Amino acid sequence: MTAKAVLHESTQIGLVQIRVSDLERSLAFYQNVIGLQVLRRQGREAVMTADGRQALLVLREIERPQLLSRKGAGLYHFAILLPDRPNLGLVLRNLIAADIEIGQGDHLVSEALYIQDPDNNGIELYRDRPRDTWQRDSAGDVVMTTDPVDVDGLLAASEGLAWEGLPAGTIIGHVHFHVGDLAEAKKFYVDALGFEPTTQYGSSALFISAGGYHHHMGLNVWAGQGAPATPANAPGIDYFTLQLPDVHEITTVAERVRAAGYPVTETADGVILTDPWNIGIHLTVQHQKN
Repeated sequence: MTAKAVLHESTQIGLVQIRVSDLERSLAFYQNVIGLQVLRRQGREAVMTADGRQALLVLREIERPQLLSRKGAGLYHFAILLPDRPNLGLVLRNLIAADIEIGQGDHLVSEALYIQDPDNNGIELYRDRPRDTWQRDSAGDVVMTTDPVDVDGLLAASEGLAWEGLPAGTIIGHVHFHVGDLAEAKKFYVDALGFEPTTQYGSSALFISAGGYHHHMGLNVWAGQGAPATPANAPGIDYFTLQLPDVHEITTVAERVRAAGYPVTETADGVILTDPWNIGIHLTVQHQKN
């Protein structure tokens, strides 16, 4: 039997582009509350960065935005990964100072804070524990749970440090989506795209990754089985980038997805895939590290 094709072990999530209803309001939030900087701005779009060089997030203002009464398939949250615990503690201090409502969870593999932007786009800010401390069960799945975060410990870890925004080394760690059908999501993201399952919560949520990470993607049906795609003129996600090691890997993935019957668009800037709920996936080559 031929082994299942999987994504290269170095695959990472890159830039995420989201839709917002008021760019000025969102810029104030993402700079003052989250701690990102504006890398460049043109018209109704602004590109945000943590280190002044690497683009992490694009904010795109939509015209005549549609306000939704309930969530559809689409963005649950995008997750900003901090390089260490003291910096996550600084984030917590800044969120408290800004009087932001904060959710939280200790997932054993990580400590996470959850907030929403002014358009209710979900955001996770987290730090990973060392990979050699992650536990796996008898089936080989990563053991994750949701326990209370040691808030006092986070604050103590950042005691005496000054908040200067998100530090260099901050990246997009993962994305998490509402989907309309978990089996269909697995068919696209695992069978066609090549992610590998890391853990599953019954028939409600699936976590997948490349290279043994705890998860690069979360997929859930918490918005309801059969939930329709979020409209394109409502806040949500346009696309995320999947960073692959080279052009050959991009071609291999694109051919695999096309062979499975999903749309693949080739542009001057690269390859664009579209999942069953109209979320775009831009395949890009990883930046070389100095």
